[in-house]
Amino acid sequence: MSKLKSVQTTSFILHIMAMFFMLLDHLWATVVSGNEWMTCVGRLAFPIFAFMIVEGYFHTKDLKKYIKRLFVFALISEIPFNLMVGGNIIYYVHQNVLWTFLIGILLIHINEVATESGKLHFRFVAVVGSVAVGAAIGLLTMVDYYHAGILTVLVFYFFRGRKWWCYLGQLILLYVIHAELLGGYGYNVELFGREFFIVQQSFALFSLIPIWLYRGKQGPYNKFLKQLYYWFYPVHMAALAIIGMLTS
Repeated sequence: MSKLKSVQTTSFILHIMAMFFMLLDHLWATVVSGNEWMTCVGRLAFPIFAFMIVEGYFHTKDLKKYIKRLFVFALISEIPFNLMVGGNIIYYVHQNVLWTFLIGILLIHINEVATESGKLHFRFVAVVGSVAVGAAIGLLTMVDYYHAGILTVLVFYFFRGRKWWCYLGQLILLYVIHAELLGGYGYNVELFGREFFIVQQSFALFSLIPIWLYRGKQGPYNKFLKQLYYWFYPVHMAALAIIGMLTS
């Protein structure tokens, strides 16, 4: 038991894992198509990033700077994202994931302000409103993962903690969001003489394993890593877009 308790992830480990999983998924989507295992593993990336965004909200020393930094990199990342996903500098029907996280952060802040007011009806309106309005904004603005992305961030906010009901809430709601709400493409698998359909997006649930092993520790951290966490997103997309254009 003591050995199991010593198995923990840190913020550093989660960031590296999420970046690696995202790279696999984007490689599959651009220059290494056909390798289905890459996008299945890539499903783990978004929930880990969503979880870290929530943790970032509560651990940042300056919320305004945190939001400003996300906004700046959302702008920087838009053209690389458009080139990678749509093949053009302008791509109206899909926006990069940092906009998803920005909306999530703002909704979290609204809920925190409502909680600090001490008024139950404010808290209730904030919870219901953030879910309904957040999902609508996600669909209308066409940010990455659309409404499901906003709702995933909120799940990790509303069920933040290490109590059993937090774990259960995360598991059930992530299943509903990713396997049922997103649904779509999947695989027919035969097991014990019966055939099952496994939705590809449901592989996102495996992200809960490293997330649940997190105990609030940061791990290695310095200016280089801080810059890496932010610059990796636009730089790797720009590189994949260029490789895709050169090899097409």
